[in-house]
Amino acid sequence: MNGPSMSADDRLEDFDSREIVLDGVAKRVYVAGSGPGVIVMTEMPGISPQVARFSRWVRDAGFRVYMPSLFGRDGAVPGAAEGVAVFQRACVSAEFRAFARDGSSPVTQWLRALARLAHAECGGPGVGAIGMCFTGNFALTMMLEPAMLAPVLSQPTLPLNDPAGLEIAPAELAAVAERLDREDLNVLAYRFAGDRYCRAERFAAYREALGDRFVARVLPDAAANSTAPPFFEQVVGCPHSVLTAHLIDAAGQPTLAARDEVLAFFKQRLAP
Repeated sequence: MNGPSMSADDRLEDFDSREIVLDGVAKRVYVAGSGPGVIVMTEMPGISPQVARFSRWVRDAGFRVYMPSLFGRDGAVPGAAEGVAVFQRACVSAEFRAFARDGSSPVTQWLRALARLAHAECGGPGVGAIGMCFTGNFALTMMLEPAMLAPVLSQPTLPLNDPAGLEIAPAELAAVAERLDREDLNVLAYRFAGDRYCRAERFAAYREALGDRFVARVLPDAAANSTAPPFFEQVVGCPHSVLTAHLIDAAGQPTLAARDEVLAFFKQRLAP
């Protein structure tokens, strides 16, 4: 598929760069497309060309994409040294709870406000959201916002020090589980089988908490792209990013099928 290079910085020129102030906090958000709103939350170490490519796929599927800048250098190819520095800063940031289970990262309050804004701007039944890696669980916490209808969790990595831990407060998790049952909603989730940062124990914990509402997809390690940016090759060191850095953009590939399933999920839940 033709498009911007995955090996050069992406200038994001086809996105509208907006400074959005919510709850007194300003963040840069890249917006593109028309249709129901979908919030794409970047993986570590920032909005890479691969993350931007995924957002364009969502845009081209008929949605208005909101891609907030949460950390890192927007559009940059994920380098190893720079990526490690971004990761270290995020781990000590007050916005994130990198090592604590049973509690939601404070930034999810801002993201829930962004979901309300996206719904107000786009209309339709509601909005969708996908979190990846460091932000992987955020779409679940965002289900506390009534406008959120379609949550996707791609390789949710937090908390970093507890493979079976869930980065959400128990009372919030119970409220989300009750809502999923009441409104007949599902959570779609992805990981590679050999991912050392999002392990089977975490998906088992989600399943225990959410039951059949948690729809898990575990891809074989052989389905991962063997050529990834330096941060993923030198620092991550295992199959990890299902929809971005380790996706193989070719017909018949399991990662591309996962992308298509996510787009179909958004269409099913958000179509007017």
